[in-house]
Amino acid sequence: MPEDKYCAGCGIPLELRSLEGRVRPVCPQCGRVVYYDPKVAATAVVERAGLVLMLRRAVETGYGLWSLPGGYVDRGEVVEAAAAREVLEETGLQVQIGGLVGLFSEEGHPVVVAAYAAVETGGKLEAGLEALELGFYPLDGLPTLAFPRDRLILTRWRTMTMMDGS
Repeated sequence: MPEDKYCAGCGIPLELRSLEGRVRPVCPQCGRVVYYDPKVAATAVVERAGLVLMLRRAVETGYGLWSLPGGYVDRGEVVEAAAAREVLEETGLQVQIGGLVGLFSEEGHPVVVAAYAAVETGGKLEAGLEALELGFYPLDGLPTLAFPRDRLILTRWRTMTMMDGS
């Protein structure tokens, strides 16, 4: 849980109270409840000849492990545009964002991930600042993943493409 210590309205130290089924910071003076919003991230599954694009992470969390290209959505940014921007920044590839694969979240984790299918439209495959290495992998031969949800995303993506006849 984030560490807000004082009420933004009156400056009084916050107290943790059980409220609405969760422990939340509450101002004992004015009653203001602090609600922490989730952070939204966007990722894209880019396929080339039956293989999916993965990157070996150059940043924490998961340094040295592999993930789908993606990252945080900026405030005011369209989620699909964020997915395309992240792919470009991390891999050098331009993509057209397609259908939504799904929204993925985990109990106790503040990030909600919007995953999309994407089609490569240009650019040059080149590792960006947040990638040590890039590669295309078969679904049954993925490298060690930084985030278990990436396997869920790829399973859902494969199911979607099989239903579409792709």
